[in-house]
Amino acid sequence: MKVTVEAPKFDADVKLTTFIKNRVSKLEHFYDKIIATDVFLKLEPNVRPNNKIVEVLVSVPGDEFIVKKTAKSFEEATDSCVQSLERLLVKRKEKIRSHA
Repeated sequence: MKVTVEAPKFDADVKLTTFIKNRVSKLEHFYDKIIATDVFLKLEPNVRPNNKIVEVLVSVPGDEFIVKKTAKSFEEATDSCVQSLERLLVKRKEKIRSHA
C-alpha cells in the first residue's frame, strides 16, 4: 500500500509524517486490498484550539473512502480517522464476503 502525506500550506515534521504512515499502514490488517492512501493535513485559520484537520482518502478496488476529522493535534485527528476507516473497511469486507 502506498501512503502519501501532504501538507500544502506548511512543512510537516518528519516525526508527524512517520506517525501518520505507521497508523495508516495498520489499516491493511482490516482490509488487504488497499491500493493507496492519501493523507491531507490542514490548519483551519482561526484561534480555536481544534484547528487541526486531517483528511484521509483510501482507494480500494472499485471504491474510495474519505474521512475528515478535526482535533487539537494532528495525531489525535489521525487516530480518529483511522478508527473510522477501520469500521468502514471491516463493513466493506463483510459486504464483499456476503455477496461471494
